[in-house]
Amino acid sequence: MLLLLLAYLGGVLTIVSPCILPVLPFVFSRAQAPFLRSGLPLLVGMALTFALVASLAAVGGGWVVAANQYGRWAALALVALFGATLLWPRVADRLTRPLVALGSRLSESASGEAPPSVGASFVLGAATGLLWAPCAGPILGLILTGAALQGASLSSSLLLLAYATGAATSMGAALLLGAKVFAGMKRSIGAGEGIRKVLGAAMLAGVAAIALGLDTGALANLSVASTGGLEQRLLAKLGGEARTNSERAALTVTRTNGEAPRLPELGIAPPLDGATQWLNGNRPSNASLSGKVVLVDFWTYSCINCLRTLPYVKAWAKKYGPQGLVVVGVHAPEFAFERDVDNVRKALKDLGIDYVVAVDNDFAIWRAYRNQYWPAHYFIDSKGQIRHQHFGEGNHAESEHVIQQLLRESGVSVAGGVAEVPAQGVQAAADEVALHSAETYIGYERASNFASRPAAARDTATEYTLPRDLRLNDWGLAGRWTIGRERAVLDSSRGRIVYRFHSRDLHLVLGPSSDGRPVRFRVLVDGKEPGEAQGSDVSADGTGVVTEQRLYQLVRQTGQIADRTFSIEFLDSGATAYLFTFG
Repeated sequence: MLLLLLAYLGGVLTIVSPCILPVLPFVFSRAQAPFLRSGLPLLVGMALTFALVASLAAVGGGWVVAANQYGRWAALALVALFGATLLWPRVADRLTRPLVALGSRLSESASGEAPPSVGASFVLGAATGLLWAPCAGPILGLILTGAALQGASLSSSLLLLAYATGAATSMGAALLLGAKVFAGMKRSIGAGEGIRKVLGAAMLAGVAAIALGLDTGALANLSVASTGGLEQRLLAKLGGEARTNSERAALTVTRTNGEAPRLPELGIAPPLDGATQWLNGNRPSNASLSGKVVLVDFWTYSCINCLRTLPYVKAWAKKYGPQGLVVVGVHAPEFAFERDVDNVRKALKDLGIDYVVAVDNDFAIWRAYRNQYWPAHYFIDSKGQIRHQHFGEGNHAESEHVIQQLLRESGVSVAGGVAEVPAQGVQAAADEVALHSAETYIGYERASNFASRPAAARDTATEYTLPRDLRLNDWGLAGRWTIGRERAVLDSSRGRIVYRFHSRDLHLVLGPSSDGRPVRFRVLVDGKEPGEAQGSDVSADGTGVVTEQRLYQLVRQTGQIADRTFSIEFLDSGATAYLFTFG
């Protein structure tokens, strides 16, 4: 119920997002007609079409995205026709007979000269839903990501419908308010014909804005009324409370006669079935795990939070392995290059991981555990029961105490205290006090705060230019780039990425050219060589080389943390950029 409420509230907030502005004239065009026959069918058509498109996009793959693009153009044509009939009623008379009838009917319904058609309103709402679908905020992004990872389910469909219903609610409120405003204007100045023409012009302007990509480009990046911050705070509030309650429940203890706290039983651990391959050994058999305490660690090798947690997992495996702890890593890829088993195998060697790791490219184990996070730890007792779970980095001492308790319950004598973990480089803990920049994706599927001009073009080589000044957490490209679903590829011999950030560390997930050719780069901080602020993958003069697909630490500041402008210039074509993370 909490997730459904969160999805609904996220949908309600959609109306104040700038990228929804081009869609509003289509909704207000029905404001003068009776709500039950016009506004309600429009909202139902919009919500159902949006939920359908979003559901298919979550589970259907790339063909659905392509089909939706064609559907958007068809919807734009329909809405443009409707807008033209509002602005110039005689336009309908010049069309062929079937279109004349359709245009006249739409025109008459909008102007109140004829009873509104429920079917026409529903069709207009369906078209609006197609145009609105790409305007997604963080909450919808989480729902779609969960649906894509866990597969089609009733839960995903209900969450998408709740989001669409929330958006329809706020749209409906705007529609009813608009109807009262228009009625008052008509009574006072008889402005019915003028209102109709203004709406027609607004609809055609909206069509132009959407056709030019402003709804998912420039308007989506405006921060004055963007819902991103509102939704993130909502996620932090409700999601944080849910997380706190979950962890509090997992740590609920009972003390009887001075006995140690007892962790609750959270259900039988799912089997470790479905991995596409096992590294550092074979799949642990049920017999080998019987009577053992097991830690299942979900991670992926370019995830900064996972990398900062790994030193502790390795330390626990080394310290408690002889006493009965079995650590099982589950590598669930976030990016396509992390599906390459050779890349994972190399990462295990580079990171010094020697415990067994499942390559979960099909997310079979991920779904079995109903996991949603990188990293995620599941602590399983000697009887096969999940007794504790922890999501994200941090609270390492608490997790180690859980391991100690479960080992004691299995009959092993374990001393207290926690392992000393000398984490360095990218694995050092983040400076939470100075951290005011959040991870930022570069591919168009989840990109935000893109400031270059023109707006991001999907899967098309485009020459981008940077604005003169960047606001905090804005970023952009310079040069000729092709922005794909999860990455951007440099097509010219030189190109830059610039980010205005506030944190101690800056990391960037990068890859060499598609043929594996290394790419040279140079980093500047506030226009100067980084010097002592160099990251572990950069020289003091800012130079470095991208040789493999992984996370690169490019900045680690040692002095006062303030707003800084980061710039990386690639000196060779083919550079691939995926994700910014900070620490």
